[in-house]
Amino acid sequence: QVQLVESGGGLVQAGGSLRLSCAASGRTFSSYVMCWFRQAPGKEREFVAAISWSSGGKYYTNSVKGRFTISRDNAKNTVYLQMNSLKPEDTAVYYCAAGSSWSSRDYLGNEVAYAYWGQGTQVTVSS
Repeated sequence: QVQLVESGGGLVQAGGSLRLSCAASGRTFSSYVMCWFRQAPGKEREFVAAISWSSGGKYYTNSVKGRFTISRDNAKNTVYLQMNSLKPEDTAVYYCAAGSSWSSRDYLGNEVAYAYWGQGTQVTVSS
């Protein structure tokens, strides 16, 4: 089992940057596929990005490609989401999650691919 704790959220102006971190407990972090989802007010939770065990594979949702970068440091049991050129529509609660399998974009973009979830961190982008 793994516990996940997100941090780094906050209020930023449009065009600004934030880096989210997700710290994982346990000694098997490197065996998990990691991802970020987000949920805006009144909307369903949506996939943002995923990264494979050794960072060799990455997927992004189209709306963040070229602006967001997912990375991980297995030595620190941490996954990151660097968010640049932020837009008001990026406002949401951001969640990290851990899963066991690396597969297609369709599979990894589905919440059922992930067994463990953090509590979320709020990101607010003002216009």
